[in-house]
Amino acid sequence: MATSTIHQAREALGVRLRDLRRDAGLTGRGLAALAGWDNSKVSKIEYGKQAPSESDIRAWCLACGVPEQCEDLVVVARDIESSYVEWRRRLRTGTRARQEKSQTLEADTQFMRWFEPVLVPGLLHTAEYAAAVLRRVTEFYEVPNDVDAGVSARMERQQVLYRRGHSFHFVIAQQALRTAVGNIDVMAGQLDRLMSVMSMGRVRLGIIPDSAPYVVPSNQFIMFDDRLVHVEAVSAELTITQPREIALYARAFSALAGQAAYGDKARGLILDELRRLQA
Repeated sequence: MATSTIHQAREALGVRLRDLRRDAGLTGRGLAALAGWDNSKVSKIEYGKQAPSESDIRAWCLACGVPEQCEDLVVVARDIESSYVEWRRRLRTGTRARQEKSQTLEADTQFMRWFEPVLVPGLLHTAEYAAAVLRRVTEFYEVPNDVDAGVSARMERQQVLYRRGHSFHFVIAQQALRTAVGNIDVMAGQLDRLMSVMSMGRVRLGIIPDSAPYVVPSNQFIMFDDRLVHVEAVSAELTITQPREIALYARAFSALAGQAAYGDKARGLILDELRRLQA
C-alpha cells in the first residue's frame, strides 16, 4: 500500500512536469538534449518510474523556460520522498526518538482519530503493555534496545489526553482486546486501563465486534486533524498529506466508527475479555 501511494505521488509530479514540457513545445527527446540526459530519463520521470532529483527539476524548469516554478516543484518532490520512511531508518537510535516525534505532532493536533485492528493504540497503553510491544519492535527491526526510555517517552505522550483543546476518537477491532501482548497480568491491566479511559470526557473509544461485516478496506492509521495521516506498514511509516487521500481516510474512519460499539456495549466486550483471561 505504501509503495503504491508513493508511486502515485511520483506519477502526479510527472504529469506536472510533462505539462510544462508540452507547454514549452518540447518533445521528450528535445528536453533530454537540452538537459544533457539520456532520452529515456524524461519518460521515466514523467511516468513516475524514476524520482527526479532537485537538480533534475531545476534543469527541467530552466529548459522549459519556467524557472519560477522550480522551487514549488522541488518542495513537492521533497514531500514525496520524506513521506515514506523505513522503520530501520526511523528507529536507528532506538524507540525513544520515535516517541518524542509523536509527542510533538500530537501536541499540535486538536482532534485525533486512530484506528487499530490488532493492538491497543499507543496513547492508551499501560507501561507494561508498552514495554512488551516496544520489546518486540526492537527485536524485529534489530535496532538499539532502549525499551525503558521508549516506555518512559510513551507514558509522557499520554499527558496530551488531559489537556484542554484536545479530543480523541479511538476505534479498535475486538481482536485488539485479544491479541496476547506480554502475559495474562499485562493483558488484564491493559483492559482495566481501557475501562478507565472510557470515562474521560475528551476520549471516545469504540470497539468493532468480531461479527461486524466487512465494509471498507483498511489497516492501522492515525489522523491528525485534517492535515495528515500516518499509516504504519511492516517496512515503513507513511505520511499522507494530499487532501484527496486524507478525505478517503476520513471516509474510512467514519465507516469503521459506524460499526463500533460504544458506552455500555463496549464495556461489555472488555468485561467479556477480562472474564476470559481469568477463567
